[in-house]
Amino acid sequence: MFKKDLELYRQWELVLDHLEKAVGKRPGGLNSVLFLIGVRELGKGKKRFSKEQKQDLIHIAICKLMSISGYYTLEGLDEDGWPHWKLIKKLPHVDMLDQEKLLKMHIIEYFDNEIRWQ
Repeated sequence: MFKKDLELYRQWELVLDHLEKAVGKRPGGLNSVLFLIGVRELGKGKKRFSKEQKQDLIHIAICKLMSISGYYTLEGLDEDGWPHWKLIKKLPHVDMLDQEKLLKMHIIEYFDNEIRWQ
């Protein structure tokens, strides 16, 4: 298990390094990375978002990431162009640490598949 955690840490640091180069500032943590993914998935570019919109962007990112494992599917866009997701499979019940690991693994896969950054 330790070897897997070490590899996850190494790959996570590569994601943070990539984002630091792309954005000009190293993300502060998981929520910052989720926010950036949400902004990318929204596709409206750089702009100011309200606190509620920031929470919605993080939700969009989580749904996108969990769609990799088949938990969500994209229903479509609303009239403002915001994506809406539908839960199609019950999410696994895991503790916070495992939830964070799962999201990080999906973020790494997202960058591998969607961004082709390495």
